[in-house]
Amino acid sequence: MSKKILCVVGARPNLMKIAPVIKALKAGPNPFDVCLLHTGQHYDSSMNDQFFAALGIPKPNINLDVGSASHAVQTAEIMRRFEPVLEQEAPAAVLVVGDVNSTIACALVATKMGVKVVHVEAGLRSYDRGMPEEVNRVLTDQISDILFTTERKAMDNLLREGISADRVHFVGNVMIDTLFSQLPHATPMLETLRQSGISKTFLNGKTDYGILTLHRPSNVDDVNVLRSLLITVADISQTLPIIFPVHPRTRGRIESYGLMELITSVNIALLRPQGYLEMLGLIKDARLVLTDSGGIQEETTALGVPCITLRHNTERPITVTEGTNTITGTDSQQIHAAVKYVLLTGGKAGKSPEFWDGEAALRIAAVLHDWLGTTQQHHVA
Repeated sequence: MSKKILCVVGARPNLMKIAPVIKALKAGPNPFDVCLLHTGQHYDSSMNDQFFAALGIPKPNINLDVGSASHAVQTAEIMRRFEPVLEQEAPAAVLVVGDVNSTIACALVATKMGVKVVHVEAGLRSYDRGMPEEVNRVLTDQISDILFTTERKAMDNLLREGISADRVHFVGNVMIDTLFSQLPHATPMLETLRQSGISKTFLNGKTDYGILTLHRPSNVDDVNVLRSLLITVADISQTLPIIFPVHPRTRGRIESYGLMELITSVNIALLRPQGYLEMLGLIKDARLVLTDSGGIQEETTALGVPCITLRHNTERPITVTEGTNTITGTDSQQIHAAVKYVLLTGGKAGKSPEFWDGEAALRIAAVLHDWLGTTQQHHVA
């Protein structure tokens, strides 16, 4: 008998994680009844449409349209709007992904209403409670019934927090499922530049380029940190042209702080926020990536592209121990040293971690069929 699973997304990184999960849940002779709910936490309709189309995700059955607000107000509003939906839909389980406000808000409502909670991408820890995402991760894991992890060491984090091992399943990384399936469709870098109105002469005849992404509050809300990072990147651009897709919030901070001139008279191409296939095309051929994004740390490791993470910690340590990632923090000297190392040596060789093989979502579906008592042919490695 088919059982309903209500899948929740709220922010763009969730979409890359949910796409293969929905596909796997709907596959086979006894598919789940999947209901997709978008909280509207990221509310840029044009960006959402780009991602849904590129990833082949069906349009959400339900959209809560919560929009932007403070963390507390946004979380509370999601909870308020989600409760009657959950009561009406009456799913066998609510499946949440990642660590955004939508994740903890919907998991908490489901738990209070006695509905089982499934957390995909569980057990990641930066051990920095100053990050709102860290609080969301810890709390969501505590109230989830089934937890799916991307790396084996995540189990150690969960066990230390008192979570029973029988609730945890190591399945691999669903973001890498999406990356492998979409890589053949990635938009070439020069096409992305052309669509953005930037001439390829920006490269000054070079084939190498770097990518920069910035959005963490710790990096963009502090004017001194942001100024230092932009000056550092401007210096790097004299050697390596930099493509910078600018997050709307980051652009707002740069403009309000009067820092735009630091990056407009140098060899930096400022792009509007890009769709998934455009970003994938930019990253896959880059000489290196400078970022404060968690997901890009994983994508660069899977693609074998050197990554320099502009944070003092990471909740994805496997990208450092096995992958291509180097943590520098925001210190200019450390960033310059890491870039110099990549340009001289090619950077860390790295390897693709265990179960980052494009089949994580199939493993998730197999476990859920067993757990919820549905009949399905499956095999879990």
